Amino acid sequence: MSFIEVNHLKKYFQTPRGALHAVDDVSFTIEKGKTLGVVGESGCGKSTLGRTILSMDNPTGGEIILEGKNLSNLSKKEKKQMRPKIQMVFQDPYSSLNGRMNVRQLIAEPLIVNKLYSSKIDLEEKVSKMMDTVGLAERLSNAYPHELDGGRRQRIGIARALILDPEFVICDEPVSALDVSIQAQILNLLMDLQEEMKLTYMFITHDLSVVRHISDEIMVMYLGKCVEKAEAKELFRNPKHPYTKALLASIPIPSVESAHKKRELIRGEVVNPINPAAGCRFALRCPYASAECTQMDIDLREVTNGHFCACIKEM
Repeated sequence: MSFIEVNHLKKYFQTPRGALHAVDDVSFTIEKGKTLGVVGESGCGKSTLGRTILSMDNPTGGEIILEGKNLSNLSKKEKKQMRPKIQMVFQDPYSSLNGRMNVRQLIAEPLIVNKLYSSKIDLEEKVSKMMDTVGLAERLSNAYPHELDGGRRQRIGIARALILDPEFVICDEPVSALDVSIQAQILNLLMDLQEEMKLTYMFITHDLSVVRHISDEIMVMYLGKCVEKAEAKELFRNPKHPYTKALLASIPIPSVESAHKKRELIRGEVVNPINPAAGCRFALRCPYASAECTQMDIDLREVTNGHFCACIKEM
């Protein structure tokens, strides 16, 4: 049984020109203890998807089912009880932290807000243990965010997310604002914590090298739609959708020979996401598009075992 199941999820934002389809009919499942990587270029709806699952944005339609419970049908009291089970690690570790609170106060805040500890001694012990778990030295307890580097700030963000003992964590580009050397440390920390605490992740990123390292499955999004989904190794070995192929071709290869290799560029105009017409949203930029691609919506279909793609060419 899947730990989390998302069915036909939609999130539209109303604008003066019409409805902006940020997330449009996205479905997927994640097994307990696994990681689903969500990739795509900026503006494809990755972060909105995460925020909608977390109920930071109310969905326009669809279902979010966690351990058999439909989150859309829960009462306010039930949602409050369920909320600690789903947490998020944000992209910018500086803007997501209150600059007026020190490290210990920042990590303790979720426990205080949720009234989980009546004893101050127990609270302090829990915070100290979490600081040790994420690699924050005790001497930093009274430091403020502006006094720390990006890596330590993100460790605070991870500690805040895990202090409530969640089961599902949404990581919204948690390493994109960090130096490469620090990125590796944070990724390894997240993977170690997943194994230790039996966590389930949805890892949002635009960095394909990162998502390959951490994900069990990868879902590729384009303008609010899921265009391909498969196991990580299978997706890199055998990409099906033209957009996925273009993304993989854009990964830098650190070799002299690759400098002379001809790159396939994505050309054409991006479709307007406000009240988009029927058809594949990548059609105007796709070198293989036919008239049929712009006439009807193309659903995600299983083209090989466990490999799903939304492309007429693969049907």
